[in-house]
Amino acid sequence: MARPEADGAGPPRFKHYDRVMAAFVTILLLSNLIGAAKPSYVTLPGGTEWSFGAGVLFFPVSYIIGDVLTEVYGYARARRVIWTGFAALLFMAFMAWAVVSLPAADGWDGQEDYEKVFGNTWRIVAASMIAFWAGEFANSFVLAKMKVWTGGKALWTRTIGSTIVGQGLDSLIFYPLAFYGLAGWPPELLWQVVISQWLIKTVWEAALTPFTYLAVGWLKREEGVEIFDTDTDFSPFAGDRR
Repeated sequence: MARPEADGAGPPRFKHYDRVMAAFVTILLLSNLIGAAKPSYVTLPGGTEWSFGAGVLFFPVSYIIGDVLTEVYGYARARRVIWTGFAALLFMAFMAWAVVSLPAADGWDGQEDYEKVFGNTWRIVAASMIAFWAGEFANSFVLAKMKVWTGGKALWTRTIGSTIVGQGLDSLIFYPLAFYGLAGWPPELLWQVVISQWLIKTVWEAALTPFTYLAVGWLKREEGVEIFDTDTDFSPFAGDRR
């Protein structure tokens, strides 16, 4: 594993790692809070309506940042960020439950609307966290392995390849766990949304590849780093001693 050392000893001190982590967690929380449970649609040629989950417009950006993290800082540091995001999701779910559960003051008539927006069931919360955990770790693992296999070349193959695996797992886990059997979510709509999510996320990743290249190139120059995970413990539960 090649990486710079600070003053010749000890682990490197990165200038932008914390900022990238903050961006990842922010987009993760907002995309889950605002758009995860709303199905929307586009009208295809011929008048057919194709349904998709509204959160797909922004959630893939967290995967792009995850790709940047793994590519620039390595799997071990990406793992730390994924666990940070998981903890933030858990706290967000607890806070939403606590605030929704508090009695409304006399004269305030917004409780029902508030519950519709923030009152996700624990089934949805659990599905979201399980899907995020599995999808993000799969995404980071595939990208790190492909970087070694490709010798660091053809970045687009591993950003798109890892997205196909990670986002596929995320969509396949989240929507059935969260909505299968619920009113308003017939099976045909559910699987249409799953497929739509997977396709749209992958297309988003491909479309934003030039921006990924710019971000990765700039961060590598700024950090002076090129990390290959040749001797990394890829267990999600491995301790990070660096």
